[in-house]
Amino acid sequence: MLLLSHVGFSFMEDLLGTLRARGLKGYVLSSLPEPQHQADRPAVLAGLADHVHVTSGHVLTARDVEDCLDRLRAAGEQVQCCLTVWEGYRHLMALANARLGVPDLDEKQVLDLRDKLTLRNRLADAGLSRGRASLLTPETLAERRSDGGRYFVKPVSGIASFGTFPLTADTTWGDVERITAEARSDTVYADVFTARPGPGTLNPDAERGDRPGMDFLVEDYVPGREFSFEVIAVDAEPHVVAVHEKCEVTETAGTVLENACVSPPVSLSQEEVAAGIHWVAKVLDVLDLDRGCFHVEARHTASGWDLIEVNPRVGGSLISPSVAALTGGPGLLDLWLDSLLTADRPDGFGATLRSLSFAADGTTPCRSATFFRVFFAEPGTIRAVGLNDDLPLEPVVAHVLLEPGDVVHSSSREVFLGQVLWRMDRADRDAVLPRLLPASEHAIEIVYERERG
Repeated sequence: MLLLSHVGFSFMEDLLGTLRARGLKGYVLSSLPEPQHQADRPAVLAGLADHVHVTSGHVLTARDVEDCLDRLRAAGEQVQCCLTVWEGYRHLMALANARLGVPDLDEKQVLDLRDKLTLRNRLADAGLSRGRASLLTPETLAERRSDGGRYFVKPVSGIASFGTFPLTADTTWGDVERITAEARSDTVYADVFTARPGPGTLNPDAERGDRPGMDFLVEDYVPGREFSFEVIAVDAEPHVVAVHEKCEVTETAGTVLENACVSPPVSLSQEEVAAGIHWVAKVLDVLDLDRGCFHVEARHTASGWDLIEVNPRVGGSLISPSVAALTGGPGLLDLWLDSLLTADRPDGFGATLRSLSFAADGTTPCRSATFFRVFFAEPGTIRAVGLNDDLPLEPVVAHVLLEPGDVVHSSSREVFLGQVLWRMDRADRDAVLPRLLPASEHAIEIVYERERG
């Protein structure tokens, strides 16, 4: 299998471990890591993969992927499929799979999904979203800021939560320019913002005026509690493997931090879950998405379901391990990989998916529940950091991603400190969760260096 890695990361340890368990070779094509990781990260990958090729640029291109496939074919390797979890390379994965003859989304479908402006209005036209979006300009910013409504700002073609924030009376065009400057200087995220999602998605003749070098949209604020549907679609049949409720979401001036998730949801009735599954199926149908892995983010109110965005990939953070803990077997990465490897014989895999997924009536076969918390670092120099060993429930997954001496800079994107996942019997969840929620806030303890005056 060909795995596409962005700057040396993108869940490579998880993906390569999944391939090893299947007896498959893993070939990693990675863009150049950030300077602080260039000395060690390629060597780490080389110890895990059968072959690693690192390009000279921080961003992979279609030519990089095509050249890699040519080299593998010349070496006599039979590449079964290509996979990446980095959304900025999802269209390259589609391109590679098309060349390999593996059924997948096509490149245009992926790029269209990444155009959040057109996507929002397309679903509104279909009656599946109550909100609409407009291109953000100094004029539309002033109009929305003064009309008293609630709005949200995000990059037209963004990733993660970088540069996403609620519009307030204090928001200025200078804030947009500041976030743009940060994006341009960010090695990891720059390319996914500056490149347009695809040809024709915005009016090429529109007057840019003093708009920044990346496009933002302003959309009607979507109210309600936030959820995500983890979906594997095979032959136009979507399977909702899990539903996560985001029980803590923090909206700041420059980003949105998704702090904690629980699955199955605690605040939804079975009927509301069923309505959500039906709504997701209609969204995928309108968008003509008949296969692939999707992380569909949505909000729910008494008036029903509405969209945040459709991501054509596995969810980030601990979504895949959470699914594994729920099913007692495969995680979402495993299922996505299986859907690619069995694309020419979907019947047996479809039966497996149905046995793991929510039924149309909103019931789930899983007897477990999960809760995970993601931790974000604050600006400063880390003096000490580690996992708290005094917790009411032992975690099943714990990652501490930063080390003493690391320096965290102020940014409009989240800086991950670590993440911790717990599993419990679903029958015990309502008793365990009230104790675990407050205790989990201190699952990772961190001390910063004091500033010297």
